[in-house]
Amino acid sequence: MSSDFFSETALNNLTQHLLPGLWPFLVAAIVCAVAVPFAIVISRRNKIVAQPGGRHAHARVMPLLGGLAMYVGFAAAVLLFLPRDLSSLGVLVVSGLATGLLIIDDRWSMPPWVKLGVQVGLSLLAVLGFSIQITYVGLPGGHLINFAAPIAIAVSLFWLVGMQNTVNFLDGADGLAAGVVAIVAIVLVLAAGQLKQVEVVQLAGALAGCCVGFLLFNFPPARIFMGDSGAHFLGIALGMISILGVAKVAVAFALAAPALALAVPIADTGWAILRRRRQRKSVATPDLLHIHHRLQSFGLDPRQTCYVFYTASAVLGALGLTLFGHGRVLAVVVAVAAVLASTVAADLLQHAGWRVPAPWLRRLLAESASR
Repeated sequence: MSSDFFSETALNNLTQHLLPGLWPFLVAAIVCAVAVPFAIVISRRNKIVAQPGGRHAHARVMPLLGGLAMYVGFAAAVLLFLPRDLSSLGVLVVSGLATGLLIIDDRWSMPPWVKLGVQVGLSLLAVLGFSIQITYVGLPGGHLINFAAPIAIAVSLFWLVGMQNTVNFLDGADGLAAGVVAIVAIVLVLAAGQLKQVEVVQLAGALAGCCVGFLLFNFPPARIFMGDSGAHFLGIALGMISILGVAKVAVAFALAAPALALAVPIADTGWAILRRRRQRKSVATPDLLHIHHRLQSFGLDPRQTCYVFYTASAVLGALGLTLFGHGRVLAVVVAVAAVLASTVAADLLQHAGWRVPAPWLRRLLAESASR
């Protein structure tokens, strides 16, 4: 854990530790990209679409079965590359049920309490049916606190239900949820690679791949939405894969990287729940007060909003990776983030028509042009 990601030792072990995730990534991305056009046709034929108006910013009817295409890509990679054990089977079955059950919500809109029941039921299946649990917590100094079974179940349920709602609330702008989850999954690939957890590397690689394949059609301007089925698939799959990464390291460290990468959406979710309770509204009541909505109200377009969230997730995820010895990753990501931030700022200033008064510069340009 103390070796740096860019050290000679780590680079020499790159093939063994990280490349097992490359092929699942590519297969998931390709299969998802191929499946999306079929999902668009199925969505329209079965009227599983988002109508314009209300809290939806799009101007035309949008297909909602992007989640199905993502799951098909993810499942293809898992079935092709992962061993047939309880963990991979659990991730595949539970995330598949999340996709299928929430398609019902995309078509007919479930009452909030029914949707919450589905979230809890899926999480219980993962925790009790497939033993995907957080069973202990690590403290500084290498001390471990083992949870009693009821506490382990409660903590695991909270994590999995929270991940579903976090991604669902994040899915409010083109390309936003899929891009952020792809970044978090890549963070998991790097963390699990450092711990030599090949199965987690492959699962996270497949999850990142299906997100990238979907982004080809969902990045602004989107041609398809992931729907609640896609958001819940990504949320519970991400939650389960991050729990599986606990196997060889204290949970405090294993969950720190994905939690930090999702810090902004998690904070937004928590504030949305508090805000709606203070207003005596249901926590499931939609509004236009999420961070991504506020950024667009400030003047950012959907692409710029995505860049801001991608940058925040990458920087915070890289900060989490420092716990695994990837110190130089943070420096590289911060440098890239600075470039992205300056690009967004310049683009925003250009679209806003702002100008910096510099008559001397205009004179220089005029003189140069006259020669």
